[in-house]
Amino acid sequence: ISSAKRPRIHTFVGTSPLHRDMVSWANPDRKLDDILARAVEAVQLARTFTDDVEFSPMDASRTEKEYLAEIIAATIEAGATTINVPDTVGYADPQEWSELLTWLYGKVPSLRNVVLSVHCHDDLGMAVANSMAAVRAGARQVEGCINGIGERAGNASVEEVTTAARIRPDIYGVWTRVDHSQIYRTSRLVSQLTGMMVQPNKAVVGANAFAHASGIHQDGVLKNVRTFEIIDAGDVGAEQKIVLGKLSGRHAFKVRIAEMGFELGDEEFKRAFARFKRLADQKKEITDRDLESIVADEARMSTEAF
Repeated sequence: ISSAKRPRIHTFVGTSPLHRDMVSWANPDRKLDDILARAVEAVQLARTFTDDVEFSPMDASRTEKEYLAEIIAATIEAGATTINVPDTVGYADPQEWSELLTWLYGKVPSLRNVVLSVHCHDDLGMAVANSMAAVRAGARQVEGCINGIGERAGNASVEEVTTAARIRPDIYGVWTRVDHSQIYRTSRLVSQLTGMMVQPNKAVVGANAFAHASGIHQDGVLKNVRTFEIIDAGDVGAEQKIVLGKLSGRHAFKVRIAEMGFELGDEEFKRAFARFKRLADQKKEITDRDLESIVADEARMSTEAF
């Protein structure tokens, strides 16, 4: 780490009863003391290499609160500058998680002198919710992954955490240095390199995150995007998409035709829209080529009628 711009060593040890049972090097009669001592030694050793040392009591969400507070206090005294409280198996509930961190701040006064971090997994689908609850409780570092990838059900989604903080400053009162305009591109790059596809309905970066298929939604966003979008697609490097299909109304159809450069009279538009709706009953999504064909046919029919 000698050439790193911000060198850090991260040490950790399992602290929950289940994880302690797996520790073979500790004396069975004094496991709690031996694990705490080893945690302190690891932090002290890491501090000989760098001033920035992070410590994690692994499986903190299933660790006895008093022991958790004891080992956190001891590692801070040993020189840890970041204390990461991990929900290693995605067991925590947002309210429970927030209450635990608040309790730790009260129990361990020295915790206020270091950076509190959280590392949440998504086994119950609450990694982001737990991370944001932690931010409200005072955490100032959130560990996560692009697209929420990671062990088992994955980690907290970085793009969701940072976007939530940006969209709701009234709730979280924090900011990041993330370049949000690169979020969508970064998500696609990670997906391409890992071979792990992003689910279409995933928040912020899913293919459908800014797609509108319902006629009511399409009409709303075409009049005022804020009616059905709280995130500006362009802010994260994505594009809004109006999906023309069986649920689309006249407004969306008319706007798309105009965007393609076509002008239709009232009667031509009525006939074209009727054909569009019939085709939409047969196809899930109507493409621009379908629209071109419909408009071309209407133009040909009008010429023949004349």
